[in-house]
Amino acid sequence: MDRAAVFDVDGTLADTNHLHVVTWWEAFRQAGHDVPMHAVHRAVGLGSTDLIAHLLGDGRDEDAALSAAHKALYGQYFDRLHALPKAGELLRRLHGDGWRVVLATSASGAELGALRRAIDADEAIAGTASAEDVAEGKPAPEPVERALELAGVPASRAVFVGDTVWDMRAGAGAGVRCVGLLCGGIPRADLEEAGAGEVYDDPADLLDRLSDSPLARIPK
Repeated sequence: MDRAAVFDVDGTLADTNHLHVVTWWEAFRQAGHDVPMHAVHRAVGLGSTDLIAHLLGDGRDEDAALSAAHKALYGQYFDRLHALPKAGELLRRLHGDGWRVVLATSASGAELGALRRAIDADEAIAGTASAEDVAEGKPAPEPVERALELAGVPASRAVFVGDTVWDMRAGAGAGVRCVGLLCGGIPRADLEEAGAGEVYDDPADLLDRLSDSPLARIPK
């Protein structure tokens, strides 16, 4: 029976969270909003509209302009994005072991293409649930549920790997085992409180300890 390994991308497979912090901070600054970087960091992982709402509250009429500014600023880094240590190797290992590897990300379009080029493991990726595929992003479970549909696998046969509390809440809401990674900059205790069953440093650490991880507890 198939097994699914569902992965977030930003901060989980690609070292991009702090680029998002800086470019969102600059987008807010250009629009006259003084939003501290630490607050932006805690909101990374939400879709654009939800991130803006989380940081600015209600009564806004500038979401489209802010999103466009962030997109333009972040797009300057597309050719310089880097994968986190052994991210591609981890996906290829799981694929080789018979897992259906699916991405669940708020990225889409050219941004998603740049991230996939950085990870360089397209041959291992069976599908992608992007922002364009769901009506509601994380922390709603819909992105993970859509990934499970693409994999053709029930929640009981899946593991979701992410780096933010929004990832962990989405995975828990979808009923899958959740694995947290610290490489996105969110503390271990926060990830565990949000639903992470186990926490690892980064993709390399998870790969090195794969045989003792939650992924090893789902039989072939």
